[in-house]
Amino acid sequence: MYRMRTGKRIEITARDIAIFRALARYRYVRSTYLHAFAGGLSETRFKERLGDLFHEGFIDRPERQWEFAGARYMPAVCEIGERAERVLAELDGHKIDASTFLAASAHRQFAHSLLICECLASIELAVATKPDLRFIPWPEIMGRAPQSTRTSATSFRIPVTSGAVIPDGFFGLEYRSEGKSAYRFFALEVDRGTMPVMRSREGQTSYFGKIAAYREIIARKLHKSHLGVPNLFVLTVTTDPQRLSDILAKLGPHESNPLFLFKIVDARALTMPAPGLLTEPWERAGLPPLRIDE
Repeated sequence: MYRMRTGKRIEITARDIAIFRALARYRYVRSTYLHAFAGGLSETRFKERLGDLFHEGFIDRPERQWEFAGARYMPAVCEIGERAERVLAELDGHKIDASTFLAASAHRQFAHSLLICECLASIELAVATKPDLRFIPWPEIMGRAPQSTRTSATSFRIPVTSGAVIPDGFFGLEYRSEGKSAYRFFALEVDRGTMPVMRSREGQTSYFGKIAAYREIIARKLHKSHLGVPNLFVLTVTTDPQRLSDILAKLGPHESNPLFLFKIVDARALTMPAPGLLTEPWERAGLPPLRIDE
């Protein structure tokens, strides 16, 4: 929980570099995810190495995680440290583009930010096991976006009539088959039940208000004009089964849309990578479930 430098000499290895790069892409990464990204036969030795990197200032451990119930018994959450940033700068000559929109400053909604990273990293790790799929991160999407979007300081804000939509995450999948490729692009919304499903007054923040904004984006093809992507699926991950039931019931068959997908995830299960986010079906209101890996 607390850094205690011993002056131990740290010889940076290829696996350490893989750890640093994963932390550069995702703001918050648990040790279990880092092990999946960087590899290694012994999980115990891997954790010991993370301890050395933490105490010598290469990686950090955000203090907010210790507020979680049972935090000491869960895999530690890590973030990149100053010494690791200097190592990557020397190797790569530039800062690695992040796969999330999370700011470098402390986050008031730490649990929400962590859940975003866990969902995106779980999907990326699961995609890596499938030779016919390729994960397309946010920086690559931005590299192909219209110039006006690429040069914007808030490129992740998609303008709509009511203001703008900021997805919790954004990624794409490339599907390869018989020498040909097809693509889907996904906006990720992580719903922890802190926002009301509906509001009695217009203009107040609600989940259905965001759904309405996404409907406008899809109907007006704003994802194509703003981001340069040909399609847009909206993934909602919620941690509460009753919450999902309420959302699906309020949507109903008359509000069904094949591009809106929903999944329940136990937040505690995400302390380990969750490949089911890719390989298990997502629910849709009034329509059959859909697997995003097919």
